Amino acid sequence: MQVTGQIRFFYIAAVFIIMGCKKNDSNIPPVPPNNDTIPVKPVPASFAKGADISWLTQMESSGYFFYDSTGAKMDCMLILKNLGFNSIRLRAWVNPSDGWCNTADLATKALRANNLGFKILIDFHYSDVWADPGHQTKPAAWAGLDFVSLTDTVFSYTKHVLDTLKSIGINPVWVQIGNETNDGMLWEDGRASTNMAQFAKLVNAGYKAVKAVNDSTKVIVHISNGYDNTMFRWMFDGLTADSANFDIIGMSLYPSTSNWQSLDAQCLTNMEDMVSRYGKQVMICEIGMDVTAPATCRSFIADIISKTNSLSNAQGLGVFYWEPESYNWQGYTLGAFDNNGKPTTALYGFTDK
Repeated sequence: MQVTGQIRFFYIAAVFIIMGCKKNDSNIPPVPPNNDTIPVKPVPASFAKGADISWLTQMESSGYFFYDSTGAKMDCMLILKNLGFNSIRLRAWVNPSDGWCNTADLATKALRANNLGFKILIDFHYSDVWADPGHQTKPAAWAGLDFVSLTDTVFSYTKHVLDTLKSIGINPVWVQIGNETNDGMLWEDGRASTNMAQFAKLVNAGYKAVKAVNDSTKVIVHISNGYDNTMFRWMFDGLTADSANFDIIGMSLYPSTSNWQSLDAQCLTNMEDMVSRYGKQVMICEIGMDVTAPATCRSFIADIISKTNSLSNAQGLGVFYWEPESYNWQGYTLGAFDNNGKPTTALYGFTDK
């Protein structure tokens, strides 16, 4: 059949229009480019792009739902996976009064994450409540233990939790022995400023338990303020002198919208020093920024990922956002979902890299 030149033109144009209107089979909304971020080098698939979503089951139980950027209701973990996340961090509390983040709740979330293909980081607080630089309260059931019994209990509890996870097919890639332990943990016995040696022994009890369950799991000692090299040297000089065993140095970093560039630069200097001084790998275990500044937060995320990834010989292992899914929740304002339960553009920082 012969086709005239004019008819041929309209035929080809129609084909291109139809092809251009074809639906995206992936059903993942496209990520708008961020022209402010320039990768230093490609981020390998092994690099952890993570989120701590320990509040998730509690939020869901309270009637919260989550939506992708198109407004489609979706499992929060799947939303994060579609945004490029590959790792999930979950906190473990010993006997919390409301049950959230106890071993059973931890296992529920870990199984969901595992089934979606996420790598898992378990964050042991060794408390019934929040453990952080200003609070390291022993679990109520451990309060009367002498130090030898306390050390044994750290081992047995840690092993029990990890054995529980292993029984349902979960082997965490990383485990934190303590959370933001700037002055040790399990006060007063494990307060680093008064007894670094005992803190080191508690770390070793946790380390031994982790390796007894799975020798390939990496152990993290985690402290806050990743820009503070003086504090990091004090802590890890002390732990090293007292023969503490660990694989990775973990950091938190919560800059403001006005100082993130300077704190990122200081954090990079600190990370480089940790690698050279102690021969340890480094991970940014927590980050966050004001939820009302998503564009700035996006640039911050992309930048700290690039800086962590820039460490020589792949010594920078990953970056985790702390509770990005929180919205209208317990007064926390450093999440990365908007008031309608959709991710803000801040989380595109994980896709930019």
